[in-house]
Amino acid sequence: MDTKTLTKLTDTQWRIEPQGPMRVPGILFGNEALIRDMDDKVYEQVVNVASLPGIVQAAYAMPDAHWGYGFPIGGVAAFDPDEGGVVSGGGVGFDISCGVRTLHTGLDRAAILAVQQELADALYYRVPVGLGSTGAIRLDDREMDAMLAGGASWAVGRGYGRPEDLGRIEEQGRMAGADPKQVSDQAKRRQRDEMGTLGSGNHYLEVQEVKAIHDPAIAAAYGLEQGAVVVSIHCGSRGLGHQIGTDYLKRMALAASQLGIHLPDRELACAPLNSDLGRAYLGAMRAGINCALANRQIITHLARQVFRDVLGADLRLLYDVSHNTCKQETHVVDGRQRQLYVHRKGATRAFGPGHPDLPAELRAAGQPVLIGGTMGTASYVLAGTKQSQELAFNSACHGAGRAMSRHAATRRWQGRAVQNELASRGILVRSPSPRGMAEEAPGAYKDVSEVVTATDRAGLAKLVAQLEPLVCIKG
Repeated sequence: MDTKTLTKLTDTQWRIEPQGPMRVPGILFGNEALIRDMDDKVYEQVVNVASLPGIVQAAYAMPDAHWGYGFPIGGVAAFDPDEGGVVSGGGVGFDISCGVRTLHTGLDRAAILAVQQELADALYYRVPVGLGSTGAIRLDDREMDAMLAGGASWAVGRGYGRPEDLGRIEEQGRMAGADPKQVSDQAKRRQRDEMGTLGSGNHYLEVQEVKAIHDPAIAAAYGLEQGAVVVSIHCGSRGLGHQIGTDYLKRMALAASQLGIHLPDRELACAPLNSDLGRAYLGAMRAGINCALANRQIITHLARQVFRDVLGADLRLLYDVSHNTCKQETHVVDGRQRQLYVHRKGATRAFGPGHPDLPAELRAAGQPVLIGGTMGTASYVLAGTKQSQELAFNSACHGAGRAMSRHAATRRWQGRAVQNELASRGILVRSPSPRGMAEEAPGAYKDVSEVVTATDRAGLAKLVAQLEPLVCIKG
């Protein structure tokens, strides 16, 4: 991206001045190198998002932003329903409520290395992974609707986890307002056998060592110590979420002219929040959030079984937060509180210290912001800041962001060679797909440490701890 087209506000904040149909400016976060490396399509998509009805304050792009469907991945935008604000399927994404969950093991690196091969094989055997993967759970129509309404709370009620887990999950494990009736039969069929599965792409289950502590006080509040081992799970709503996105983007595109909406890009198909179609999408999307929360809860149960069997250890939940959602939240804009619908696509919610929605034991430190690396690279734990409210509606980055397409990655790397190279570094990868490993090679992504540093320096979230992988179960 040409920085000459932007107004530099700070070393980590850049502005696209309103032009043409833009209703608000665009704001991009990142150091100059990250901004220059963003593809030009990010600029175009931020401009288009800033042109949508009812948008408030600005259209934002996080430091890991790259081209996506409609919104850029790493895009954030808030809409006011009282000012004709809209909800956009392209502003949520197809993998609804894809997110990261991190758990304490109570173990150290030496304990893992003593059984590393056995642990990697057991996790790979127990947690279904890969394109089209299915699990042992099969939901009938009644249980499907109960899961879509209940989320992780439904899963705990079926024996997949413990009640205390729910307090460490955003929305306490259940997204209110879900309406299973608004989810198509096809979407439900796609999910019938996929609960408790990781899927493919950039999803993973990783065993990680806490390699460095950057904020000792917050790390202590989170229960993180250097040398300790955690488990992180990155996945979402699988086929159901993708089908919800497909179904509603078609409906929104067809209804746009009747709803009086001019679309700068068909991929930005949307509907007024106060319309029947907008409400239907919100009900379905919230059901998709519950699907993802239930899915990560079941995978947690499976991982707990493995750690109990192999190491006699228990897993305690640190936090679970999503990065593909639209949430109704209260934010202060121009000195007054407003009820807004915040789209975060490839962006993580980052509530600051004192926020009432956080569990009491984490409230003083701020919300854990869980940033996943890619296969073989570091992941990070950050903390939400009070400043983030003013900067981008309490939002932060979600990962490294792709630097090249999956097709380009497979031309450059061979999956088994990537696996062997990581093994030489002490990182064991288990995956059913050599092609998938090539697509997800570390070099196919931006430098996650640079993204996290820019996020920290911008004030979006505060760097707390760095995690390094020991075992990676990869889709």
